[in-house]
Amino acid sequence: MLEEFDEWDELTADFKELEVANRAYLKHLEELSSHQKKCQEHIKHQRYRIGILSKSLVKRSKSEEHLEKVQELQNNILNRKAQLYELEQTLPKENGLYLKIILGNVNVSILNKEDKFKYKDEYEKFKLILSGIGFLMAIVNYCVRFRALELSYIFLLVWYYCTLTIRESILKLNGSRIKGWWRFHHFFSTAAAGILLIWPDNELWLLFRNQFVLFNIYLSFVQYLQFRYQRGALYRLKALGERHNMDITIEGFHSWMWRGLSFLYPFLFAGYIFTLYNAYTLYKLSFFPSATWHVPVLCAMFFILFLGNTLTTIMVIPIKLHEKMKLQYRVMSQRLSTQLLHNTREADERQEIHKED
Repeated sequence: MLEEFDEWDELTADFKELEVANRAYLKHLEELSSHQKKCQEHIKHQRYRIGILSKSLVKRSKSEEHLEKVQELQNNILNRKAQLYELEQTLPKENGLYLKIILGNVNVSILNKEDKFKYKDEYEKFKLILSGIGFLMAIVNYCVRFRALELSYIFLLVWYYCTLTIRESILKLNGSRIKGWWRFHHFFSTAAAGILLIWPDNELWLLFRNQFVLFNIYLSFVQYLQFRYQRGALYRLKALGERHNMDITIEGFHSWMWRGLSFLYPFLFAGYIFTLYNAYTLYKLSFFPSATWHVPVLCAMFFILFLGNTLTTIMVIPIKLHEKMKLQYRVMSQRLSTQLLHNTREADERQEIHKED
């Protein structure tokens, strides 16, 4: 019995240490909150003063006097804005309107860089897992005609795209550079899946059903290719310091894909053409006497998705090719620097050997 009392005394002593550590933690937490508020106030003040200064420089730039100094100051302002943006990524941010509606004022800011990368990685895994589940359900739906299974699969699509919009809004809040179109794409896809869910089980649905299921099987396959390729490219680029922690994959062109454009181009554009073919099929079905409002609306939505995906991809390609050239130059510079450093060290070692002799 005495041994138990001795053990309890040890636990009590440990608990007192825990209380001391907890008080220190709470104190540092209060200090952290205070420092965060001070930094946010300073950033606001910097931005306010920069705005006034920029307006003043616009007026001065109209005259030829001190033009070089004005341009130098404008470049300094651009650099300062970039510095302020980087500082902002280390501070908590207020939720956007969409997140406020969905989550309220819950703080979803991720301040640690490693935690940001982990969240982004979990997002990619979530997409991969759901794509795999969708792929299996699509195959079953293609082989078996059962209405409850169809509705379950379409509801999964609604939930999947809706969840992506929430996760991407959190990523965006934490510094992700996802293009506006791709975020809109998922909101739009959520609405399209919702309309598919309430499309009556009639003759026109049966005519479109198998094509739609095949389309989703193909999309799941492309998403798997994107995940596998992006995973390796992201880690390689992160190691080189060229990749942002919150870069993500999307149903189109990616910020990492210039390393393998020739490989993924055919799969991407085949998916876009398949989307256009869906719109064409629905357009023909809309002339049937039994066509409900779902058919022309979905036709327009598939066509908008085709246009948006194709145009966005084409516009981004030249930018990414330019980035490819920049990275190749940087890698060559790093290799040359490493080689020169290695040669210098060898020369120093030889000199030391000669001195010892």
